[in-house]
Amino acid sequence: MMRWNDNRVLELFNIELPILQAPMAGASTPEMAVAVSEAGGLGSIPSAQYSAEQLLEIMASVRDRTRRPININFFAHAMPDPDPAGDMRWRAKLAPYYVEVGLDPACPLPVTGRKPFDETSCEVVEAYRPEVVSFHFGLPPADLLDRVKATGAKIVSSATTVAEAVWLEEHGVDAVIAMGFEAGGHRGNFLDMDMATQVGTMALVPQVVDAVRVPVIAAGGISDGRGVAAALVLGAAAVQCGTAYLFSPEAKIPAVHRAALMNARDDNTAITNVFTGRPARGVMNRVMREVGPLSDLAPAFPTAGSALAPLRSNREPAGVDDFTNLWSGQAAKLAERLPAGELTVSLARGAQQALERI
Repeated sequence: MMRWNDNRVLELFNIELPILQAPMAGASTPEMAVAVSEAGGLGSIPSAQYSAEQLLEIMASVRDRTRRPININFFAHAMPDPDPAGDMRWRAKLAPYYVEVGLDPACPLPVTGRKPFDETSCEVVEAYRPEVVSFHFGLPPADLLDRVKATGAKIVSSATTVAEAVWLEEHGVDAVIAMGFEAGGHRGNFLDMDMATQVGTMALVPQVVDAVRVPVIAAGGISDGRGVAAALVLGAAAVQCGTAYLFSPEAKIPAVHRAALMNARDDNTAITNVFTGRPARGVMNRVMREVGPLSDLAPAFPTAGSALAPLRSNREPAGVDDFTNLWSGQAAKLAERLPAGELTVSLARGAQQALERI
């Protein structure tokens, strides 16, 4: 049986291993979440990829397959005001790509984007009563958060700076995810949008640990047992891993994304806003190099992706990743290629072995 020096997260979530699977919209699956939770970690369901009706069905299906704790993740952003002029400038910037691939630059765009946590989302939580509810981009309004707490769910959110971690604790979270700059996918920042001052995981974690009383969960650039051990030594009570799980058969990602991950290096990812309008880390590709990585023309989150969707749909089936968001952290190369449940156990076992050598 594995033993850990800090059991606060294990006791808080009623799990056996200090390993959380990151909720990755568009890539995570119910099968992944079930496998992680059954292995003793905490599996996560990203609500952003489902409607309320779909989420209820997914949750019912998950509960049929596991009685272990599950986390449901929601976004807590504010929807932007309409900006027709800005949208036109963005479409004009992308127009040459449309012409290049034989698409009409003025073609109707699909409706894309992610809704923030709202009344309907809260009703899903009240109906399903998950053990853990996590948020990205801060927290929802206080009245909705109080209703979530009333279900008995433990509340978690991501911080990318000490100031954000302190803010989250002051607003009632049960644990803080200290998300370092190395992490793949969307940054969890909400107090400051300046990417130049974001903090790396190994510098962020101990400073957050010193600043808050709630347990800290480390995230960002952690893809093997050594990374887990390092985070625990720095004071984290658990870790959240995302990129490592993208190699599992349970992950649902396009072939071009999987290929990019197989060739990911420490130095070929970057923070970009061109895919969604909000900073996120992914493997560099053509549109990131030529339009971004960070562009002032990208519409506010979550609207930027609409204009890229036709380009992605056109090129992705041909095996071209020019317009696909290839989310990845900086340590993809360290990840084992294992099913999600086996990976969860391997991360924990590798951490214990590393800690025993100290």
